[in-house]
Amino acid sequence: MIADAVRILKNNQYKLTKQRRSLLEFLSEHQHEYTEVTQVDKHMREIYPTMSYNTVYRNLKEFEQIGIIETKSQAGGTVVKYQCDFSKMHHHHFICRNCGSVLELAECPLDYFQEQLPGCKIEGHRFEIYGICAKCRAAGIE
Repeated sequence: MIADAVRILKNNQYKLTKQRRSLLEFLSEHQHEYTEVTQVDKHMREIYPTMSYNTVYRNLKEFEQIGIIETKSQAGGTVVKYQCDFSKMHHHHFICRNCGSVLELAECPLDYFQEQLPGCKIEGHRFEIYGICAKCRAAGIE
C-alpha cells in the first residue's frame, strides 16, 4: 500500500527511515479521511517517544512537497490525508460532513471557471464538495 510513496521518497533522494515508514503506514491506514496533524504527532510520539514535534512536522511538510500527502487548513488547525491516487495528482474531493470520508472526484471544474474569466490567468485552485455520503444516507443520516 505504501510502495508508491516509498518510490516517490527515493526518487526525491529521501531515505526511508523506520520513522518515515511508520508515518507512511499510519497515513495510508487513514487515506479515505483527513486526520488532524496533532493526532498524527500524538501517534508518532507514542511509537517513538524521543521523536521531536519538529521532526514529525518537518516530515509531513516534506511529504506534502513531494506529493505523498494532501493538506488543508480548517478552523481546528491543519489536517492531512494520504494521496488518493499517485497516478493522478491533480484531483478534487467530496467530503462527508458526518463520517469524514473522502471520495475522489473524476473531473476538475476549472475549465468552466476559466471561461468566465476571459483574459485572466488562474494560478491555483482547490475544489471540494461537502455533503452526506451514500453510506451515511443509507443509515438514515440527512
